[in-house]
Amino acid sequence: MRIIKRIFAPQRAAPVWGPRIITITSGKGGVGKTNLAVNLAIALSQLEQRVIIFDADLGMANVDVLLGVAPQLTLYDHLYRNVPIEDILLPGPGGIKIIAGGSGFMELANLSNTQRAWLLENIEELNKEADFILIDTGAGISRDVLAFCAAANEVVMVITPEPTSLTDAYGLIKVLDKFKLHREIYLIVNQVHSHNESTGAVNRLKAVADKYLFIKLNFLGDIVYDQSVGKAVKGLRPFILHNPSAKASVAVKKIAYTMLYKREPEIKENRGMQGFINKLSRLFR
Repeated sequence: MRIIKRIFAPQRAAPVWGPRIITITSGKGGVGKTNLAVNLAIALSQLEQRVIIFDADLGMANVDVLLGVAPQLTLYDHLYRNVPIEDILLPGPGGIKIIAGGSGFMELANLSNTQRAWLLENIEELNKEADFILIDTGAGISRDVLAFCAAANEVVMVITPEPTSLTDAYGLIKVLDKFKLHREIYLIVNQVHSHNESTGAVNRLKAVADKYLFIKLNFLGDIVYDQSVGKAVKGLRPFILHNPSAKASVAVKKIAYTMLYKREPEIKENRGMQGFINKLSRLFR
């Protein structure tokens, strides 16, 4: 009970320079990235933050499935059918909002100057709607994943202690470092059986990165293996709402608390949706 009370401490005032845009990614599929993104969004909402989650897993979008909702409108409808930006914001459980990207993000590569200017003018509305915008990407080192990582203010990488996950995560970290897309990355270790297991996984990654790369890896938290997570997924309900007192739910709440109160990004002027879309459209081109 003491932990829960501390987690739900009063929130800070929202920054005046725009929402924090955080890309959540992974080197390997199947590590629970999207499930974590969904539940993390709800945990931040429970801390009285306004949260929008973008489903940017192009071709394999399933945020709506995990949330048990069915989006009728996507970013594509805003770009090509003049649907107002506020109309594609789908309300989700736990007080969050969702934007289904689908092919809409890919269309940024083909926008005319007039369309891009119109998008930038309208996308500013999201600055008024959110304190956090979470971008759920696909896994791996595709151009799309790298673009979303580069465009966001912060990158959170989800890993598991398994060797294949660590190997693929290092491959993505190496590419982000090579092209100087970010100076630091935050790691969340999922599906662990003990804190020592997550510490060992992070230390192995950091040892190699410190030796060969110039990027900084920061441990953000871990999530213990919890059978209630699978039950929640089968019921199409976020596990943080399905069983708020489960070990995995409490772990995600701790991570949300850490994210909310940790050090603010050094470069504040690039926060907000306009900077994100500007960078994203350049990278896609």
